[in-house]
Amino acid sequence: MINEQVIEQESLRARVDAVLDQIRPAVQGDGGDIELVDVQEGIVSVRLAGACVGCMHSMMTLQAGIERMLKDSIPEVKGVEAVPF
Repeated sequence: MINEQVIEQESLRARVDAVLDQIRPAVQGDGGDIELVDVQEGIVSVRLAGACVGCMHSMMTLQAGIERMLKDSIPEVKGVEAVPF
């Protein structure tokens, strides 16, 4: 049972990382970057870097862009939160 949960968690993390890999070039094109920190109980924690740090549009990008794409692609994702460095 525990092994199945670990496998499911690793699979979810891998799928989240794959979606972030699709999003990352657009974020990098604006001078920023996004790093997957953790996935716990459907909440994806990411760290924004580069030009995203301190940008007034970063929360809009996080919620309207990144969170929406993750939720559309992966039904288990309930939300996305940014964590500081």
